[in-house]
Amino acid sequence: MTPDTKHQEKKPPLIWLNIFIFSFSMLLAVVAAPIYGYYFGYGTEHWVWLLICFCFCNLSITTGYHRLWSHKAFEAHSSLRFLFALGGAFALQNSALHWSSDHRVHHKFVDNNDKDPYSAKRGFWFSHIGWMLRHYNKATYDDYSNCRDLKKDKVLMWQHKYYIQLAILMNFGVPIALGMIYGDVIGMLLMVGAVRLVLNHHTTFFINSLAHIWGSQPFTDKNTARDNGILAFLTFGEGYHNFHHIFENDYRNGIYWWQYDPTKWIIKASSLVGLASKLRQTPQVRIDKARATMMLKRTQHRISHLPDRQQVAERLQREFDDLVKSMNDYYEVKKQLLESKKENVVKKYEHSVLKLRYQEIKSDLEHHQMVWSKTVTQYS
Repeated sequence: MTPDTKHQEKKPPLIWLNIFIFSFSMLLAVVAAPIYGYYFGYGTEHWVWLLICFCFCNLSITTGYHRLWSHKAFEAHSSLRFLFALGGAFALQNSALHWSSDHRVHHKFVDNNDKDPYSAKRGFWFSHIGWMLRHYNKATYDDYSNCRDLKKDKVLMWQHKYYIQLAILMNFGVPIALGMIYGDVIGMLLMVGAVRLVLNHHTTFFINSLAHIWGSQPFTDKNTARDNGILAFLTFGEGYHNFHHIFENDYRNGIYWWQYDPTKWIIKASSLVGLASKLRQTPQVRIDKARATMMLKRTQHRISHLPDRQQVAERLQREFDDLVKSMNDYYEVKKQLLESKKENVVKKYEHSVLKLRYQEIKSDLEHHQMVWSKTVTQYS
């Protein structure tokens, strides 16, 4: 092996500040906090403020850093952006500008070990925390050319400029202030400071690691992203990651009402009181097509061993094509029907005809969906 080769294979230098923060906070959370609790105890106020600050930090990352700034899934009032900026500094995950830049690279080059900053294909440890322990991306630390749009946001740039000061203020100021109010500074520093920080770090880190390893792929298999309801609970809705990686600009991750996505609820609630606007939402026809395409692909794989696989494959393709055509017709007529209501069509007859056509096409779609479901189930 030549000296040049050895030099190329040498691991990047360690980031000692990150190593200290992750190690020291973990030590305080798993050793010092339990010992202090055993001897002095924690009151209800410790647990309540731990939960409040934990939720505030995580929602600032998922709602602000992720869906607002990284993906421009909606627009937010400056007061809301200010809260996200403070919460992001409290979560201690770098400035929103830096975080968004890394995340946009991740989506552009997902699973590319050479370009994705936290590629899941490099293993759980690397994608979870290892990528932050060494200068793997040293060359891009000051390159925010993929975030020119974000540089126009005064709140974001203010946070980026004063990130270190804000991080220190939030991570020490908030616990100390609470400690002075309740007469237990050390207890609040341990619970709202260390324990909360460790929980914030590792639950959000799960989005880069476990959400690319554990779960299902109902919408796409072109990357490692997975949908997982358990992770959605731990990550404030970000566990529906397979959907997110194919429809990244949607303000929702959990698209159904029953899916746990408090980040989506926060955004929607903010829009109802005028603090958020221009919520981006993927057309349902694209979502349905993506799901049907994945079902077709999986069923084609399952029938590959059958002696009559050619005939079955042709039948599958025909039914899939019929389903897609029916979907297109249905959503087109539905769109026309909604537009006619908005425009207050004068001729009630024309509206009635359109409504009848909508019902017919809806019935046709339901029929094709039933046939498709039976066919796919037959070969599952």
